[in-house]
Amino acid sequence: MSAQDHFETLPAGRRNWAVAAIHGEADRLRALHRRLAERIQVGENLVYLGNFLGRGNAVAGTIEELLLFRRALLARPGAEYDDIVYLRGSQEEMWHKLLQIQFAPNPGEVLEWMLDQGVAPTLAAYGGTVEEARSAGNGGALVLTKWTSSLRAAMRAADGHTMLMSVLRRAAFTEDKALLFVHAGIDATRPLSEQHDSFWWGGEDFDNIEAPYGGFRRVVRGFDRRHRGLEVKAATATVDGACGFGGPLLAACFDADGELVDTIEA
Repeated sequence: MSAQDHFETLPAGRRNWAVAAIHGEADRLRALHRRLAERIQVGENLVYLGNFLGRGNAVAGTIEELLLFRRALLARPGAEYDDIVYLRGSQEEMWHKLLQIQFAPNPGEVLEWMLDQGVAPTLAAYGGTVEEARSAGNGGALVLTKWTSSLRAAMRAADGHTMLMSVLRRAAFTEDKALLFVHAGIDATRPLSEQHDSFWWGGEDFDNIEAPYGGFRRVVRGFDRRHRGLEVKAATATVDGACGFGGPLLAACFDADGELVDTIEA
């Protein structure tokens, strides 16, 4: 992926829907989509803020629901492909790294950390088990390569899953810089092109952003480690109702100027 493919530019002058971290809660996503279908109009942007995978017990069903809703929206007259964007969350980043774990210098330790972070349900979605993972982690590079190849094959066999994972973006922003959408956070001391892992692991200082970052009027994120719900401040907004941790799934709509105008909870 080239540098310009890391980010998605969204058309300006539109309403913008942002969906919080889903964490494999397919039933909540379906319920949210039913309500969203009644409100979202052709010509409005839709951004999923990452963490579709992990935690919940319906990871495959979540991906399938994302694909089905995309098809339904694009079937509307006048709909465009660039209306819908999917961000890479920390769960998707972990999954990407897990599929290459044979190259890690300490794969066993990396794997245990990923399991602690909730990757096990994603493993199960593609035919893996924690026991197999640990066994492969102790088996050396060849065993790990064979194991990750089987996971890749299972993912390819699930219609559309590999395609969706291939179009994930690190961030998205409106053309006029009204809104910047990220997964968990940013490092406000660095430009957008130098954020690297801050998009996934840099949320600790998000609350301290009090002025527009990089010219963007508002930065919107979909994962907060404290899961404090919907929180809108002068230059930021957090949309995380703790879906996957016992709470509801949230979506928020921001107008063309970056102001909150609507919310959905499922």
